[in-house]
Amino acid sequence: MLLLGCIKEVNDYELAVSLPNGLSGFVPVTQISDAYSKMLSKQVAQGELLEDLHSLVDMYSPGTLVRCVVTSVEKSADGRRSIKLSIDPKKVNKGLNASALTPGMLLSGIVSSMEDHGYLIDIGVSGTHAFLPRQKAQNYIKAIKRGSDLKIGQNLNCVIVEVKSEGRVVHLSVDRSEVAASLATEKQKWTLSNLLPGLVVKARVQKVAPLGIKVSFLSSFTGIVDFMHMDPEKSMNYSPDQVVKACILSVQPSSKVVRLTLRQAFLRPGGSPNQLSHERMGAVVEESTVKAFYKQFGAVFELDDGTLAFARLKHLSKTKKSIKPGAFKAGCKYKCRIIDYSLMDEMCVVSLKYQVIEAQFLQYQDIHTGDVVQGKVFSLKPIGMQVKVADGIKGLVPSMHLSDVILRQPEKKYNTGDEVSCRVLECSPEGKKLILTLKKSLVQSKLPILSNYEDAKPGLITHGFVVCAREFGCIVKFYNDVKGLVPKNELSSEPISSPDKVFHEGQVVKVMVLKCEPEQERLLLSFRLSSNPAPEDRKQCTPKKKQEVKYQIGEMVDVKILKKKDNGLEVSILEDEGNVMAFIPIGHLSDFVANCKLLWHCLQEGDVLPRVMYLSDKGERIILSRKSALISAVQEEQVVRSFSEIQTGMLLTGYVRNVMPFGVFVEFPFGVTGLAPKMSMSDKFVTDTKDHFVVGQTVIAKVMSIDEEKQRVLLNLKVSECSSGDSAAESFALLSQYFKEMKEIRNLLKRKGEPSMAQSLCELVPGKELQLVMQDVKEDGSALFSGSCVTGLTVTATRYHLGDKNIVPGEKTKALVLHVDALTSKVYVSLREELLKQRAKQVCVQCGI
Repeated sequence: MLLLGCIKEVNDYELAVSLPNGLSGFVPVTQISDAYSKMLSKQVAQGELLEDLHSLVDMYSPGTLVRCVVTSVEKSADGRRSIKLSIDPKKVNKGLNASALTPGMLLSGIVSSMEDHGYLIDIGVSGTHAFLPRQKAQNYIKAIKRGSDLKIGQNLNCVIVEVKSEGRVVHLSVDRSEVAASLATEKQKWTLSNLLPGLVVKARVQKVAPLGIKVSFLSSFTGIVDFMHMDPEKSMNYSPDQVVKACILSVQPSSKVVRLTLRQAFLRPGGSPNQLSHERMGAVVEESTVKAFYKQFGAVFELDDGTLAFARLKHLSKTKKSIKPGAFKAGCKYKCRIIDYSLMDEMCVVSLKYQVIEAQFLQYQDIHTGDVVQGKVFSLKPIGMQVKVADGIKGLVPSMHLSDVILRQPEKKYNTGDEVSCRVLECSPEGKKLILTLKKSLVQSKLPILSNYEDAKPGLITHGFVVCAREFGCIVKFYNDVKGLVPKNELSSEPISSPDKVFHEGQVVKVMVLKCEPEQERLLLSFRLSSNPAPEDRKQCTPKKKQEVKYQIGEMVDVKILKKKDNGLEVSILEDEGNVMAFIPIGHLSDFVANCKLLWHCLQEGDVLPRVMYLSDKGERIILSRKSALISAVQEEQVVRSFSEIQTGMLLTGYVRNVMPFGVFVEFPFGVTGLAPKMSMSDKFVTDTKDHFVVGQTVIAKVMSIDEEKQRVLLNLKVSECSSGDSAAESFALLSQYFKEMKEIRNLLKRKGEPSMAQSLCELVPGKELQLVMQDVKEDGSALFSGSCVTGLTVTATRYHLGDKNIVPGEKTKALVLHVDALTSKVYVSLREELLKQRAKQVCVQCGI
């Protein structure tokens, strides 16, 4: 079924679309067009953002009319229908073929690529090349104010200007005046199989009935205009044989039913329907006047501001059977509440039900963090319990929050339909996410609600709940994911040696704020609510020895850099108020050897590094690591904690401890070590071991053999032997982590050094095409280049990468970035034609001279 819809909301992954007769559906991000889906797949495969790929938010706006095709209709557990749509031209224009295309036709199209003189448009017709000249798009581009170019994936109303080669080539226009003036005519030879919603036609009234009008159009078609889509100003004045302008709303080829609208907002293609102000949503109207009653559908009302509204039968009374038609005669007045707005019907949707009028909440926007709400148990799931707060509003009570104590069998306490009183922990209207708690201590608390770090003033006392109890103390969480640390010495006035034996996950606690740094989202708390000395006095009264607080391998801590040394960083652990010192070796700043030096170079004393892992405690020095591969291995329990746990064939993640002429020693978390002999180091022949590995390098090793008597382990580091089987997933994960770190380095570079140079380094990525100026040729045959976008950088191309290019100082040339060495501010480029051709369609960065 084909429908004309109006975009209601734009999210990252879907478009919410208003449909005729109060319905709504959604278009997934994968149902835009083939070209857009390919770019999405490419971005996922490459693990980096594509320059030409724009989000739905960048291309679509609420209020825009779009042609849709229904792909599926599903019913949820509560009986609500979920309508899945597509705006892909191949599905919307499925009934069209090349021979049917004629000048003047109005079609939907999606931008598929940008060319020198215009755009290729996907109109979904096989074998047809649709081109939109740039001059025919300028008027539209200026009007929508979304940049100087159309974007791949952007939906357009296109008028066919010219048809060539029997429909194999068509020229289009999106000029707003041409689109608005378009009219479907008999000359365009529309058929029921290719008729499209959104077409404006001249129609002749055949019959006028209470529920609508029957019309004929385009000589051979008949259609229906229901009562909601008659022009409100003329609804009582239609007569047989009257000629009117109408817009096709929906086409159902199988049942041959065509529905149309006579509302003015739809009679100019490219226009937008009227919208409701945000203030009116949820408003209670004391007196609304009945205009008409339809016993099969509902009633139309006139509101206090003169606008029309519709109430479905189920919203006129508690049950359909209790509705008395005589009570809804024209002129009768009722109190109602606006519960929705149908963009496609240009009507408010209202309810006369007492419980709706008096309801505390109608939409997620009405709910605020900390509110106490009433609801009914909807369902019990392994992750928690769903609670229905109102029609269309459901929240989740996580398992931890079902009671003040952890419930092993919640189904014995709660039944579907039970009424419960909850408190809102978190509410995100954009994502329709609502997290609730049933803990009585929180629901009944009279203490202030802590929902943002700015409100966490020293001395504030409030309720929270424990999410983690470890050797270092407790992590306490509040509302909106605000959380803070209670250090070990603030747990009680009496020493507590094992916090995990005193406090448990989910336990409601009363805490006092000691210190808060809102910008860093750092919060220091105390369970000692009385006789608390000031933080400065406390440090003087209870000085700590450096290593008094013990940590477990795998624990994540936040640290502050105290001093940069040649071999690493001296840091203090913030969870212990900076009293515990530790060290991050330079090789443990990253899994990638090249990034280790870069990060060391960019980081500064005073910087805070979050989520660093406790690795070992050698002597008096705590060793920490930022290696993501090691952290993942420990957190996912892919480690051995002692020699007795090692088994032949295991794949373990570790790091190079030492490189010797005869092999490489590898150390794993928890201190187990092994040797990879020279013959098992690489799939290639190894002459010098130092050419293949460096100390600190992250490796995945396979256990080849175990000597229990001598406590020795032999390892294999060959890539061919050390894959888990899903090499593509492994490579993707590594690439994702690499690009994440490179983004972090670029951000650090922006802060460090000359702004212009930092900006240049941040914008240059491998594969980028540049316009450079040749400067000089060196003795080794390599060449130097310059350009305003590489100011302050050394740009070089080796003799090989000059290709067949003759170097003439001062001459402009295209070049492709091969590698950027941010540490030395050097950029390596290539002028070889075969590489440049692969990137020919990419936007060239023009550098001023």
